[in-house]
Amino acid sequence: MANHFSEFDPFDLPPECRPLGAWAYFGLSILFAIPILGWIFLIVFSLSDANINRRNYARSYFCFLLLIAILLLVAFFTGALNGFIQAVSNGTLDQFFGQYFSFLPWVPKA
Repeated sequence: MANHFSEFDPFDLPPECRPLGAWAYFGLSILFAIPILGWIFLIVFSLSDANINRRNYARSYFCFLLLIAILLLVAFFTGALNGFIQAVSNGTLDQFFGQYFSFLPWVPKA
């Protein structure tokens, strides 16, 4: 019985469908982490049709950044971020976690 998977070559695919390697994803992650230039590339790659895999990765990275921004805004407006910064500066981080996360069994109670 012939193994049809051994005959597959990703370079036979059209350029817009070729898979990206692990180093490409690593390099794109570093590129997208650069403050302004990376964000410009993120927007360009998420709208580009040159490679579907790169476009989808850029879109998922953009969704990840949006999720982080929303979580930071929620933390800022609820005061949790302010309490965390004060706890770090005062050295009372265990009391902070006991106050906000006391429902977890491994967090010491405040």
